[in-house]
Amino acid sequence: MVNSRLIQSVSFTSLRTFAVGVIVLASLVVPCRMSAQREYSPNFAIGGKAGATLSRMSFSPEVHQKFTQGMTMGLAARYTEEKYFGLIAEINFTQRGWDEDFVRDEAPQFNYTRTLNYVSIPLLTHIYFGSNKVRGFFNLGPEVSFMLSNSISANFDYENYKSIPDFPQGYRTNEQLNKEIERKFDYGIAGGAGVEFIVKKKHSFMLEGRYYFGLGNIYKDSKRDFFAASRNQSIEVTLKYMIRVK
Repeated sequence: MVNSRLIQSVSFTSLRTFAVGVIVLASLVVPCRMSAQREYSPNFAIGGKAGATLSRMSFSPEVHQKFTQGMTMGLAARYTEEKYFGLIAEINFTQRGWDEDFVRDEAPQFNYTRTLNYVSIPLLTHIYFGSNKVRGFFNLGPEVSFMLSNSISANFDYENYKSIPDFPQGYRTNEQLNKEIERKFDYGIAGGAGVEFIVKKKHSFMLEGRYYFGLGNIYKDSKRDFFAASRNQSIEVTLKYMIRVK
């Protein structure tokens, strides 16, 4: 157990170092490129977004789970230099969480879903290309989140699952079923790609697919704690409306 946690810790530390390096490099390169493009008049746009999420957790020890559906909506602001590069900041309400996979345990009569409601704030480097009508784009950057609330939907008494005669135990992880969330602050890396359709001159619609990789844990992760990892992972598909104000 100690060795596996040590190996995981080393690999995760390497991944986190790489991710931080990407963010730092992007934050250094983008302002320089934007400064070099001063001959292009900048523009500033604001808008709103809404869409769906597919989420699960990265647990260690492993938890038998599948993706759970949720929603996301929020406000966005974009600053660009009209030549390939820009920045996007958002404030969103985002649902994450997980759905226990009891079919895998040959106990399909049980179901359990945990929904985590976050306010999330991504700050993304925006790289775009294309014409004045249709553009492709990539977004990448850090994201911080704070959990507002969480809820559980289950068809069994998850607080006393050990007393249920036919409940699968021994060969599956069940510690998370009745465990309180211990860390509400989360942080990670968000990256996505999509297409923007420009309507007239100041209005546009952006269709984006985005992946979020959490670096924080929702449960404590010391050697004395049960979970070595409990990190958010989610896929978001959103439609965003933007209007240019400058």
